[in-house]
Amino acid sequence: MPRNYLSNCLCGNVKISLSLPNSIEGYELRACDCEFCQSNRITYISDRGGSLLVASRAPLIQIKQGSEQATFWQCPSCKDVVAVTAMLNNGLKGAVNAQLFSRHLDLGVPVVVSPKFLSPKEKRIRWDSSWLRASFNVRSYTNDTV
Repeated sequence: MPRNYLSNCLCGNVKISLSLPNSIEGYELRACDCEFCQSNRITYISDRGGSLLVASRAPLIQIKQGSEQATFWQCPSCKDVVAVTAMLNNGLKGAVNAQLFSRHLDLGVPVVVSPKFLSPKEKRIRWDSSWLRASFNVRSYTNDTV
């Protein structure tokens, strides 16, 4: 049975709904060692059997880094990076910023990874095999709904 988790960016303008096949506390967090991820203190959670819904009151800032194949999504108000996505073979997939959940859950210490050493093709293969199904809903919402 899927486990569902809710969180938000620091200012609350972006809501995150994460569905995982296993308990979030059991996942290995990943911390990319690139300058962008390190400077934004981003760690990631993903599972190809899970899904991610991002709901925002306003359009999110879209940022490209590295090989420019993936899009990082940032709150326009508080500047939290909430997720990273790419359009892959089976649609939009992504990984969520675990820091949004570690504010109120006891998550583990991240493992440092170096995707900058992968070719663009190797990155896409890796993402396709490990990232969540992702969707976005830019609209108004109430505090109790995503």
